Amino acid sequence: MPGARNIIVCALNYNTDHPHSTEFAAHAESARGWISRYAWGEDYHLVLKKKLEALLDQMRARFGESFEARAYADTGPIVERVAAKHAGLGWLGKNTCLIHEQFGSWFFLGVILTTLDFAPSLGPADLPPADLCGNCTLCLDACPTGALIEPYTMDARLCISYLTIELRGAVPERLRKPMGRHVFGCDICQDVCPWNGSAPVSSAPEFQPRQIGGQTLLAPELQWLAGLAESDFQRIFRKSAVKRAKWQGLVRNACIALGNSAPQPGAPAQDRVAGILRRLTALPDPVVAESAEWALSRIE
Repeated sequence: MPGARNIIVCALNYNTDHPHSTEFAAHAESARGWISRYAWGEDYHLVLKKKLEALLDQMRARFGESFEARAYADTGPIVERVAAKHAGLGWLGKNTCLIHEQFGSWFFLGVILTTLDFAPSLGPADLPPADLCGNCTLCLDACPTGALIEPYTMDARLCISYLTIELRGAVPERLRKPMGRHVFGCDICQDVCPWNGSAPVSSAPEFQPRQIGGQTLLAPELQWLAGLAESDFQRIFRKSAVKRAKWQGLVRNACIALGNSAPQPGAPAQDRVAGILRRLTALPDPVVAESAEWALSRIE
């Protein structure tokens, strides 16, 4: 963007008053999976972009049309968390997330690039917020796949969020058991972070768990997810961040989660799960079929 002078960084709290994934894992029934907190409600790209555009409208009303600006809601080639650090919104934690001393890390980041020449939030004598992670290593210790290979360094190829959302094709077999019952994203390194212990809660309806035909995206039933037809997936997850995983990815993940769910041998639940998995092994999609076969071998 020729002439760009400033980046305006905006943070939007998406935390809700519902259990963390670590609490869910200890108490929830085995037939339920986990969708990352940020994807329970409406697609954050749409929600955040709308708010950024509203801010831009106010800027144009204030400064006229004699400037250029572009808004990005996690959609452009901007490393938002680094820009946010230098805007004074927090430090980059050992889990590689941006952490704010008061708000924790449960927030989205959006940016506006502009040719307007504003005074920066931090002056020449100021420094970005201090790193307050201290000696804590809870996030590194809790990561099931060892994706946080050292403080402040992540191997994204091992991250459950990457495996369940971005990875196309089969999940490496050695990483399937550590995935547990995650079907879309992972919150563990944020759930265990002490700075999120008292993070404020948002009441915004956009971020509350969706209710879909008797189902909820807060710990949804794995059998329901595994049994979704592709047309149902497209309809249900329209305007949801979950659509990023695509039908193949979500059903693949549900199969792996079912393989990790350990239903009681001989119980009706085991029969139902095995029946779903057998049907999936017969599908022409090789990734889903192989994931179902793996899961079937784990529960029978």
